[in-house]
Amino acid sequence: MTTVREATAILAAAGVPSAQHDAEVLLRHAAATRTNSADLLAARAARVPLQHLVGSAGFRYLDIDVGPGVFVPRPESELLVDAVLTVVRDVDVPLIVDLCAGSGAIGLSVAHECPAATVHLVERSPAAYQWLERNAANLGAEHRVHLHLADLVDAPAGVDGTVDVVVCNPPYVAHDERDLVDPEVRDHDPGEALWAGDDGLDVIRAVAGRAMALLRPGGTAVVEHSDRQGELAPRELRAAGFVDVVDHNDLADRPRFTVGSRPC
Repeated sequence: MTTVREATAILAAAGVPSAQHDAEVLLRHAAATRTNSADLLAARAARVPLQHLVGSAGFRYLDIDVGPGVFVPRPESELLVDAVLTVVRDVDVPLIVDLCAGSGAIGLSVAHECPAATVHLVERSPAAYQWLERNAANLGAEHRVHLHLADLVDAPAGVDGTVDVVVCNPPYVAHDERDLVDPEVRDHDPGEALWAGDDGLDVIRAVAGRAMALLRPGGTAVVEHSDRQGELAPRELRAAGFVDVVDHNDLADRPRFTVGSRPC
């Protein structure tokens, strides 16, 4: 039986950043599922994402099922949920739209933590949408959670001008930043969830325009961006007409998401 020390050495030699943590998780998973630990360690050493190997990613209070075809949610995105909940804490029945929803981690977490909310989640990738359906089914709350397999410019229909918050973790990696991305992301997350044009802002521009149409006067947009876009992303929201635009750092004190309001 492989020990934690041996497993950690294998992963560290492969350049896995969190070698000991991943070794412990994989060995526990192997024991619980009677999976060959050597196969799991070999896959992780080849930089297959840990979340793919165990089948889920912890996100706030939920276990989000993930695998090939869907972006693995990151801890940094949990702060967007806090931002949404802060905006709607005094709204009796908030209406929230999660664009580029992927696995549903953000929107489903909002629905889980704000039982009064109605949440629409929009995802255009059929592969990612299958994971979104699966995670929504795990959560339940079908009467409050509405899924849309569509491009963000087309959905959800019929709610323009009435939404309290639009939240989005869009693709935001520029094509020339490919070498800056970890192998787990570059080689295993779907490309359409990563790449966003020459400056990494193509989808953020589309999100800003769609959010302006969806939001009620005074409504709020919460948009994640890369730590290199702390000035650029707010500029795009202002260009779309948002006011009171403020950028926020993540827990590592890096620029991470922008919040802006539709003018009243």
